[in-house]
Amino acid sequence: MEDFSKKLKDAEQLATRSGGSRRDFMQLAIMTGLSVSAAGAMFSKAEAAETPKKGGTFRIGMEGGSATDSLDPRTYADSVMIAASLAVYDSMIEFDNAGNPTGALLESWEARPGAVEWIFNVRQGIKFSNGKTLDADDVLYSIGIHRGEDTKSPAKGILEQIIDIKAVTPSQISITLSSGNADFPVILGDYHLVVVPNGFTDWENPVGTGAYKLASFEPGVRLVFENRGDYWMAGRANFDRVELLNIQDVAARTAALQSGQVDAVNRLDARTVDLMKGNNALSIVRTKGTGNRFCFVSRVTSPGFENKDLRLALKWGIDREKIIDSVYSGYAVPGNDHTLDAFNPYYNTDMPQRAYDPDKAAYHFKKSGLSGEITLSTSEGAWGSAVDCAQLYQESMSKAGITLNVKKESADGYWDNVWLKEPFCAVYWGRRLSADQTFTQVYGSGSDWNDSDWRVPAFDKLVEAARVELDETKRKEQYFECQEMIAEDGGMVCFAITDYLDGYSSKVKGVQPHARYDMNDNRIASKGWFA
Repeated sequence: MEDFSKKLKDAEQLATRSGGSRRDFMQLAIMTGLSVSAAGAMFSKAEAAETPKKGGTFRIGMEGGSATDSLDPRTYADSVMIAASLAVYDSMIEFDNAGNPTGALLESWEARPGAVEWIFNVRQGIKFSNGKTLDADDVLYSIGIHRGEDTKSPAKGILEQIIDIKAVTPSQISITLSSGNADFPVILGDYHLVVVPNGFTDWENPVGTGAYKLASFEPGVRLVFENRGDYWMAGRANFDRVELLNIQDVAARTAALQSGQVDAVNRLDARTVDLMKGNNALSIVRTKGTGNRFCFVSRVTSPGFENKDLRLALKWGIDREKIIDSVYSGYAVPGNDHTLDAFNPYYNTDMPQRAYDPDKAAYHFKKSGLSGEITLSTSEGAWGSAVDCAQLYQESMSKAGITLNVKKESADGYWDNVWLKEPFCAVYWGRRLSADQTFTQVYGSGSDWNDSDWRVPAFDKLVEAARVELDETKRKEQYFECQEMIAEDGGMVCFAITDYLDGYSSKVKGVQPHARYDMNDNRIASKGWFA
C-alpha cells in the first residue's frame, strides 16, 4: 500500500508541475509504474467528477473501414464498424476502464455453483429506436443469430459452449454451458454481441437501443448519426450529431485533426506523435502495451505452410526490434507469436522472447526442404503501416537467404478478399479481455476466425480444461502451455503489440485510455462531450 501511495503521489506531482489535465495524470500515473488497471480506475473516478455538456457535432476520422461494410453485427472485422455499431446498438455487457465486465443491457448476473448455469437479468424500461420495449426474447434472438450451422459470425466459436438458452421471464434469461466458465460474462461482452429486436433483419435501417440513430451511410466513406434523445445511460449521448469518416491514410487523418476538419482520430503514426504532443490544441491519449497485435499469419493447411520448419523460419526471420524502432518509434513491445499481452494475468513469463536470428531462420528453411520465394500479401487495408512492416520483414528474411515476395493488395475489401483466403497475409488483432476468449476465438478449432487454420484437438482440450480449473496455479500452467503450443507450432508471426495512440481536439472531454480498445473502447461517440 505504501508503494502504491508513493506512485500515486509521484504522478500527482508530475501532473501538477507540468500543468497537466486529468488525461496527463492518467498517462503520468502509468509512467510512474502504476498498472493500466489501477491508473484507469483512478482516471475514471476523476473523470466522473466532471459534468458532461450537451450539444455539437462530433467528427471522427478513423482507419478501419471498407466499401463492403455493413451494420449487420455478424460482419464486423475492423474499427469503423465497431464504433458505428456501438453508436446505434447497445452491448449486453460492457467493460470498465480497468477491463472488468459491467452491466449494460444485461444488467446483472449470477452463476450457479460450478459456473455451468448462469442467470442474467435484462434491464427494464429500455426502448429501441422504433419504440419497442426491450425484453428477454430480444436478447435470445441477438445471441441466436451468431449460433448454429448457417451463421458465419465470428462470435460463433466463442458461443459454442452454450448448450441451452431460454427466457425464464420477460426480464431474465438462463444460459447453460457445456462446462463451467467463471469468465463467461466476458464472452457476452464481445463487440459482435449487440442487441436488436427479436426477428430483426433490416441491417440497412438499423434499430437499436443505442445513443444515436443512423441518418446516412456510405460504406467505406462516412456514417452520420443523430441523437435519439433521452438515452438511458447517465452521462452519455452528449453530442447532437456524430459524423464518422473513413480516412484510411494516417497522414490524411492526422492533417484532418490538425486543421480542425475532425475532432478525433484513431491510430496516430508513432513516428509523428511526439511532435504533436507539443500542440496545446491537441490531446494525445496513449494506452501503453495493450494495443493492436500486428501479425503475419500463414494458413497451416496451405501448400508449403503445413511444414512446421517453414513456419519456424518465418518466426526466426523477422527483426521485431527493427520494425518497432523504425515504424513505431518505440511505441510498441515485441510480440511472441501469440496474441496474449503482458498485462494479462496468464501471460507466459517463462517463455523466452523470440528474437531475430537469421541463422536459425536459414537452418529451418533448409530443413523444410522447400525452395523458391514465399509470397506475403499485405495492404494498408490491413493496417496503415502494414506495407512498411512487410518491407522490413523482406529485408530481414533476405539476410537469412530467404526470398520474401511482398504482394501489395487493394486496401478496399482486404478483409473480405484476402484475409482467411490467402496463404500468408498481414493481420491485426485487438485485445481480448480473457485468456479463454483469446484462445477460443483466435486459435480454437471451432472458430471461423481461426486465420491460421491451426486446429489442434489437444490445444482445444487444454483450453477447455483451463476454463473449469479452479486451482489458479494449475490454470496458469495450462494457459502457459497454450501459449507455448501456439508459438512453437502455430502459423502466426505476432511481431509487435503496439500502444494505442488516439488524437483529439483539446475541446473534447471524456477521453481516456481503456483496457480493451482505443477511442475509449470505440465508444467515444457516446462517452465524449465538448468542453
